Amino acid sequence: MTQTAAITEAITTLEDAENRFGFVRVENEQFFPEWYEGLSEITEAEKASVDVVRRRYLYHRAGGDLLEGTVILLVSPILALSGFYDPPFRIKAESPVELILDDGEETLRGRIDVLVLQDRLWVMVLESKKTTLSVWSAVPQALAYMMVNPNPNKPVFGMVTNGDDILFIKVTQTNTPQYDLSRVFAPFTSARELYAILQILKRIGQLISPTS
Repeated sequence: MTQTAAITEAITTLEDAENRFGFVRVENEQFFPEWYEGLSEITEAEKASVDVVRRRYLYHRAGGDLLEGTVILLVSPILALSGFYDPPFRIKAESPVELILDDGEETLRGRIDVLVLQDRLWVMVLESKKTTLSVWSAVPQALAYMMVNPNPNKPVFGMVTNGDDILFIKVTQTNTPQYDLSRVFAPFTSARELYAILQILKRIGQLISPTS
């Protein structure tokens, strides 16, 4: 009899993700250069827009801890500035996913907070947590969601955040499922951190765009 479980309950640690899906972390700078290499400068107008987003976040954050929904609303303008709300990309929120494991003996289900697509090609998975949780707690579930990528021959990127911190993930499934992580960016502490996040998002968009 098939057992069904929520991804958020079944995959809670990196060990869970690695054991259940065969993930191997590749700590090689050439595996995930997109977060630090070939980044273009952002304009003063873009910096000003990022500053507005950060000021809003700091204002709400000063009032106390934030829930996932509020964190997403504050990250959303950065996705818009990165071009992911414009052609050729589309945004899907709360996108349901399903993983079949152990030859059909187990089904894992969940919902991706934000999914960025280009036609049917997955570009980015965004997973958020409330500010009281570590950003690392979002990584195992993001890895599970990224395994559902319908084009496993193409890399897919993840962005996980608890608002205070943001990090990026890259997953490939050509042979063995592999992943690596960027450093943790902390926009709560510095506007420059949020500028870098915008640069990385724009870089990923450029690489995946059919005009690149």
